[in-house]
Amino acid sequence: MKIYAIKKSRIDKKGKGLYATKNIKKGTKIIDYVGKLITKKKSEDSSKYDNKKPIYLFTINKKYDLDGDFSWNIAGLINHSCDNNCDYEGKGLKIWVKAIRDIKKGEEFTCDYGFGFDKNYKQFICKCKSKNCCGYIVRAESRWRINKKFSMKNKKTNKLP
Repeated sequence: MKIYAIKKSRIDKKGKGLYATKNIKKGTKIIDYVGKLITKKKSEDSSKYDNKKPIYLFTINKKYDLDGDFSWNIAGLINHSCDNNCDYEGKGLKIWVKAIRDIKKGEEFTCDYGFGFDKNYKQFICKCKSKNCCGYIVRAESRWRINKKFSMKNKKTNKLP
C-alpha cells in the first residue's frame, strides 16, 4: 500500500495534491522526485524555464538541473506551504521528499518550494493559508523581509488621523 493518495488539493483549489494514507513518522521518505536531467545551459536558454509559468526545476549541481515537469512525476503534485510538513533531500543525482515532522493520515503533503526573494517575488502568490503565511512563495530564510514590509504597511494604515 502506498503511503500517499492523489486528491483535490486544499491549497491549490484548481489542482491536485498528495495526501497521507496513514500516519507517517518524521524522517520517513515519502516519494522520489523524478524527471529528466538537463544541463544548466539548457535550463538557462530554454523558454520552458522562465518564471512566467509554473516550472518544476531543481538544481542538482553546478552542471545539471532536474526537470520534473512530467505527468509521471507524482511528487510534482506536492504543493507549497509556509508551514510545510516535508522537505526535499538529495544525494548525487537523486531527489526525494521526506517528512520533517509527524504527519497525520489525511493530511496534505507540503514542501517549501525555496523560491528566492528577488524583484519578481510578487508573481508567486502563496495560497497555503497557514498562520505564518507571508502571502508569497518565498523560502523560509527570506520571509522576514516580506513580513517586515507587511508589518510596516499595516502600521501606516492603522494609524489614527
